[in-house]
Amino acid sequence: MASALLASGVVKGDRVGIWAVNCPEWMLVQYATARIGAIMVNINPAYRTHEIEYVLNQAGVSVLFASLSHKGSDYRAMVDQVRGRCPGLREAVYIGDPSWDALLARAVPDPHHEDASCDLSGDLSCDDPVNIQYTSGTTGFPKGATLSHHNILNNGYFVGELLGYSEQDRVCVPVPFYHCFGMVLGNLAATSHGACLVIPGPSFDPAATLAAVQQERCTSLYGVPTMFIAELNLPDFAAYDLSSLRTGIMSGSPCPVEVMKRVVAEMNMAEVSICYGMTETSPASTQTRRDDDLEHRTGTVGRVLPHVEVKVVDPATGVTQPRGVAGELCTRGYSVMLGYWNEPEKTAEAIDAGRWMHTGDLAVLREDGYVEIVGRIKDMIIRGGENIYPREIEEFLYTHPKIRDVQVVGVPHERYGEEVLACVIPYDATDSRSAEPLSLEELRAYCQGRLAHYKIPSRLQILDAFPMTVSGKVRKIELRETYGR
Repeated sequence: MASALLASGVVKGDRVGIWAVNCPEWMLVQYATARIGAIMVNINPAYRTHEIEYVLNQAGVSVLFASLSHKGSDYRAMVDQVRGRCPGLREAVYIGDPSWDALLARAVPDPHHEDASCDLSGDLSCDDPVNIQYTSGTTGFPKGATLSHHNILNNGYFVGELLGYSEQDRVCVPVPFYHCFGMVLGNLAATSHGACLVIPGPSFDPAATLAAVQQERCTSLYGVPTMFIAELNLPDFAAYDLSSLRTGIMSGSPCPVEVMKRVVAEMNMAEVSICYGMTETSPASTQTRRDDDLEHRTGTVGRVLPHVEVKVVDPATGVTQPRGVAGELCTRGYSVMLGYWNEPEKTAEAIDAGRWMHTGDLAVLREDGYVEIVGRIKDMIIRGGENIYPREIEEFLYTHPKIRDVQVVGVPHERYGEEVLACVIPYDATDSRSAEPLSLEELRAYCQGRLAHYKIPSRLQILDAFPMTVSGKVRKIELRETYGR
């Protein structure tokens, strides 16, 4: 694959996109691009046409790998739809399609022969960018967190070390590869320890996941809390043989105590670990240890990882807070991204002059060195492990003919942790655009196929006005408290 990319004109620094569900080919693209110094651009399979168009142009993707279809999405049709507006895109290659075989056929007959080597190590640095991961943006569009070999390979390695990985381990990864959780904590943690990686399916399915654990005798299982809940709630859960499990990672949102108890007792995951971080930090900054008790696994997000620093600062002054006092969590070290792709101003807002990454999360550093996350400074919504920034949805909903103003907030949801609530001020009833009142069904239909499914509001509140601060800012916290019940 590396040889074929070189033969296709891909050179060091070129951006190669991958818009695909979990499959072995995804990993081939990951390692082949890294080997030749190309920058792999991860694209969420749930993205719709306006999102894929933005990412292809913002990153300057020249070659795109894509799935053919998944869950009703026809990726080829969507690429064809935007291709004329993406001048930098030279080629699209589809997994499971003749275009994949045609690309591989370009490789030199023996890519391992010394005269045809793909080894560009003399030209590559560990600090070169190797990966761009888009993280939902407060400005209406996602930002491309740019990560180096040094960032992600070390993070995968140290997380694997704390999980006690070796060539004896078999790691079941039902979380998406397009996200750091799957690609770094899954693929790179396994590869750097010689462990086997098991892909239970193209996307999460609780029964397929447990069947893979049983069939492949997996020792480790990953997921966000909602995934573990879905697995535990299968009617035939007790029929699966999960005795091979030892460890795993639960991440993405806080883990309820009762769920953690069942994961340890009924799934045999006595050494299960909680990881905390963000795409911009490759991703993990803190992690619980294999012998931590239930309180530490559910009440905290663990201790800082090796070779990483954390501090808690006063969000207003930036002054470091004493242990036990809440403030913004900041992190520094090898894991902090190079920056946001082609967005120096956004980078400067996130990473200060001392190279501290400001997470936007409110945290307490306890006396015992464990970190508790107590809230979020930003208004980020975390729905089933997916980070959603309201501004992006608001920008899109403003295009609806019946919506005069809109505020999007996250409100509690039993299964997903949070769900998306759209608070809408419609156009005046005398306006022809509002002949019929806006309904949730109409709003969701408008979003269908244009917003990723997890961003589509599941609740709608029609208002005459928004609660405002003295300075004229909308009080989102009041919207959450009033309508989040």
